[in-house]
Formats: sequence, C-alpha cells, structure tokens
Amino acid sequence: MTTALNNAQSGSYLKWIIAFTASLGALLEVLDTSIVNVALTPMQSSFGATISGIGWVVTGYAIANVIIIPLTAWLGDRFGKKRSFVFSLIGFTIASVLCGLAGSLSALVAARILQGLLGGGLLAKGQSILFETFPPAEQGLAQAVFGVSMISGPAIGPTLGGYLTDTLGWRWIFFINVPVGILAVTMAILFLPSDAEQPANLPRVDWWGIGLLAVALGSLQIFLEEGEQKNWFDSGFIVGFAIAAIIGISLFIWQELSTRHPAVDLRVLRYRSLAAGSLFSMVVGVGLYGTLFVIPIYAQGVLHYTAQQTGLLLLPGALASAITMLSLGRVTSKVDARLLIAAGSLMTGLVMFHLAHLNPSTSSETLFWPLVFRGGAIVLMFLPLTLATLSPLPKKDIPAGTGFYNLTRQLGGSIGIAALSTLLDRRETFHRAILSEGVSLYDPQTQSRLQMLTGAMQSRGSDAMTGHQQALTLLEQTVNLQATLLSFEDIFRIVGWVFVGILPLVFLLGKGKTQPAPGGH
Repeated sequence: MTTALNNAQSGSYLKWIIAFTASLGALLEVLDTSIVNVALTPMQSSFGATISGIGWVVTGYAIANVIIIPLTAWLGDRFGKKRSFVFSLIGFTIASVLCGLAGSLSALVAARILQGLLGGGLLAKGQSILFETFPPAEQGLAQAVFGVSMISGPAIGPTLGGYLTDTLGWRWIFFINVPVGILAVTMAILFLPSDAEQPANLPRVDWWGIGLLAVALGSLQIFLEEGEQKNWFDSGFIVGFAIAAIIGISLFIWQELSTRHPAVDLRVLRYRSLAAGSLFSMVVGVGLYGTLFVIPIYAQGVLHYTAQQTGLLLLPGALASAITMLSLGRVTSKVDARLLIAAGSLMTGLVMFHLAHLNPSTSSETLFWPLVFRGGAIVLMFLPLTLATLSPLPKKDIPAGTGFYNLTRQLGGSIGIAALSTLLDRRETFHRAILSEGVSLYDPQTQSRLQMLTGAMQSRGSDAMTGHQQALTLLEQTVNLQATLLSFEDIFRIVGWVFVGILPLVFLLGKGKTQPAPGGH
C-alpha cells in the first residue's frame, strides 16, 4: 500500500513538472512576441535601417508563427509529440543565439523567421500535452499554471526588454532565452513521456495543404502588418497580398476538406464549442494584444514615458493576471465557465469605457486600477474559455483543436493591432480637422487665447514676433493633443462595445466543467 501511495505521489509530482516544462516553452514563445518591440529603435541605429525595414524583425516572426501553429498537431502525429516539442525548444534556443549574433538586418530577420517557425508551435503543443496529461478534475489548475505564462508574457516583455536594452544592449533580449531554453530542453527530455512507436506506413504528406497554408496565412499576416504603413488598398503591394490571402484561404479550405489525411484537420470545427470558442478567442486576442498595443502608445506619446517606464506601467496588470489565473484554477470545476466568461467580457468592456475618459492630467496612478482590473478581467475570459472550448473535444482531437484555437487568438491580436492602429490614425485626423475649424484666427476667443500666450512668451524674454510664433506653436500643439486624446477615447469605446457585443456567443460554448471528454481514453 505504501508503494502504491509513493507511486501515486510520484505520478502527481511528475504531472506538475510536465506542466512547468510546457509553461516554460510557452513563456519563451510569448515573451519573444513582445520583448522585441521596445528595442526596435536601437536595432535600427545599429544597422542603419529604415523604419519599414526594421519592422520586419516583428513581422517575420509573426508570419512564421501563424503559419506553424495550425501544423502542430500534424507535426506531433508525424514525428511524435515529445520529439517535436524537444526539437522546437532546441531550435528556438539556437535561433535566439543567431538573433543575438546577427551582423546585419537581413541576418536578424532570417533568424527571427527561423525563431518563429520553431517556437510558434510551443504554445499549442504545451497546451495539448496538459490536456493529455491531467485528468478532467485537475484541468482547471493545470491550465491556470500554463496560462500564467501566456497572459503575463506580453506584459512582462516590454519591461524586461526595456531593462535589458537600456543596461546591456538589445542583443541580450535574445541571449536571455538561452538559459531558459536549456532548462526547458533538459526538463522536456527527462520528464515528458516517451512517444509511442510510429506506424510503419505513414500517410503521404499533404504538401499542397502545407504550401497553401503558408501562402494564405503568410499573405494575410503581411496584409495586416504592413497595411497601415502603406495606406491599405491605395497600395498595389497590399492589394496583391489581400488577393493572395483570399485565394489561398479558399483553396486551402477546399484542399483540407477534400484530402483523406490533411495537414490541418478543419473537420474539428464540427464541434460547436470549438467553433464558437475560436471566434471568441479572436476577440480576446484583440483585448489582450490590441489594448497592450494602444496603451504603450498613449504612455509614450502623451505621458512621454520611456520604454522601461511603460513596461512598469503594465507590470501590475500582469501580476493581477497571474494571481487571478492561479486563484481561478481552483474554482473552474465548480462554476459554469460561461458565467465567468460573461463576467470577464462585461468587466473588460467597463474598463475600456472607463479608460475612454482620458485627459492631459491622466497619470500612471490614475491608470493603475483600470489596468489591474483589466488584467483580472482578461483571465476571467481566458482560462474558462480554454476549458469551455477544448474540454468537450475527444482526446484524439485535442491537438488539432488546440492548434486552431491558438491560431485564432494570434490572428485576433494581429487583426486588433492593425484595426486599432488604423482607427487611431483616422480618428486623430478627423478630430484634428474638427478642432481646427473651431480654432480660427478670426475667432475672438482664439485671438484672446493667442494674445495671452504671446504675452506669456514675451514675459519669458521673447520679442513680439518670436513670442507670436511660439504662441501659434503652442496653440497647434494643444489642438494636436486634444485630437490625440479624443482618438484614444474613440478606440477604447469601440473595444468596450466589441466585448459587450460578443456576449451572445457565450451561449454556444460548453459549460467547461471538468467532466470526462466524450470519446476520451
């Protein structure tokens, strides 16, 4: 009896070691999505690159990510889950070293693409491993441990990246991956269960499916990443990639549904919970990555924060996410996931509406609690949504389901960033035009304001002509600041209404309670 108890305890410890190993892999992948953003300017200076050129350090990684994520289930089936996970970890770590050693922009972009291809599947692979390792009753806490890295990574990345860039140089944002990667590889080799023997006659590789997937998602990602810089459909370059994405996606869906052994099993979308959960996941991606894109722009553009100060502004929200995630993991088996998702969606909407009341005096102290509540609210959707989406699936369909589910969140983030950056620019132009109409030099109030500012400049030692020019500049800066603030208000309100608007999708999800999955073995 003592032996049986020891074996049970040993098995319990091993499960949590496996969870920690999977989480390390996910942390590496997620962290490198955001840690680079704060180091782009030093990189640009190092290589003498253009803004559009240095942007490919981010774009290349994102494109490689979205291409490989849907293939993770096929790679696991083809080469073995442990083997492909360990290979990805080793390759990601080596690619990180190559990024840090890059002597030119082209070498850095190539290494980033390699890094994205090798690391893109770590998220879906890790999540799939947990669903296959833990019994239903422990899934909530296991996914909570795993989710801490997924939620905290995007917020911690800018803080860590800013610190490393300011103190050691931008290359260390890649070298920091090496010790973590070595630890993750060692643990994966030692503790992940061995792969089953591969069948002698493996099905033919769906090369057409893989090729069409690369064209479809690669074109879509380039369209989203580069569209705003090139003025969207005014650019033949963007129009070409939009057409390639539409044709590629159409042919890819036809190919995968018509072949017997597809590279990406789209048939898993027959499960209502996965279809609805993936759509909801796209909106969560907007909320997670889109708002994390907008808030730093506000902090640096309006509050004039440094990269490190901006990272510290986001840090309390990341800690709130981690604490909420671990606390929630213990109660998910007792509460209908749909109630938690609805509460999280409403809370996120309310936080966005609150953030819409920005003004020039808004400070980090004013933003503290809204960002903390946002961190907790995202988790109320994130963890229960994962369980409600994936737990109803049979165990054999979990790898394909996790790949598709993670892809939608990644695409949601890309769509959110592209849409919000475009809206921010358009609304700022709109508000500047409206405000400029009201600031006419023939308007008595404007003339009075201008005279007051000119007098203030003269009292500081400027002559009449210089003081007048300085007053005009200050007046223009005031108009621009107000236009910027109004555009941010619009963005936060739009995101808030999106979260309120997706609430009906909750009724299509599963309860997410820890019941045995149908068909599971």
